[in-house]
Amino acid sequence: MLHSNLISIPKIIIALDFSNKKSAMKIVNLLDPSIFYLKIGKQMFTIFGYKFIKELHQLGFKIFLDLKFHDIPNTVFNAIQAAADLGVWMLSIHASGGRKMIMSAKKALESFKKNAPLLIAITLLSSLKQEEFKEIGIDMKLDKYILILSKLSYSCKLDGIVCPGSEAKKIKFLFKDKLKIITPGIRCNVDMLYDQKNIITPKYARESKIDYIVIGRSITMSNNPIKKLNSIIKSMQ
Repeated sequence: MLHSNLISIPKIIIALDFSNKKSAMKIVNLLDPSIFYLKIGKQMFTIFGYKFIKELHQLGFKIFLDLKFHDIPNTVFNAIQAAADLGVWMLSIHASGGRKMIMSAKKALESFKKNAPLLIAITLLSSLKQEEFKEIGIDMKLDKYILILSKLSYSCKLDGIVCPGSEAKKIKFLFKDKLKIITPGIRCNVDMLYDQKNIITPKYARESKIDYIVIGRSITMSNNPIKKLNSIIKSMQ
């Protein structure tokens, strides 16, 4: 079991992206659920479903169910309610779905009151580069686009946003603690870049006052995940 004093540094969310449950549980069993959060994305949820969420809850973990809902408002309303019924800690939607979709997602959580999960919005996928942005028909700088969707998320009173670490300082300066920042693409200097382009180090994440960092393959593909986690924590202290 891994323990550490994580006061005043970004909280760590471990992304479980496995097709094999046994492999996932090898990582899970190393972690202290009072310190680390778990992220379940499309792959594991599609394969193992809500039963896996319940199993992780029984171990004491808070779950970020990262399904990135993006659809018409009514469909998102029903999907958010179904996901919230699972008792997860946090849910994600795409901010690019627009104000009506975002407000429909918020409305879906009203009946859960104090038990409602945090609702956060994706501003930009961490794999996108500027040239790819133009290819999908958006003639705008990435940083401006992220800022626009951050302002939309703030005006809709969401709990937070997912954004690249490169933009976190600017967004934190504008919205302070009124908008939590969740950042993926966390890499140590020795890590491979994989398919994510907008990457930062754990030390930079702390300097940027990011609230939560999402770490996946740096840990889950490591030969020694505990050693890697300890080095990440140490670099932020």
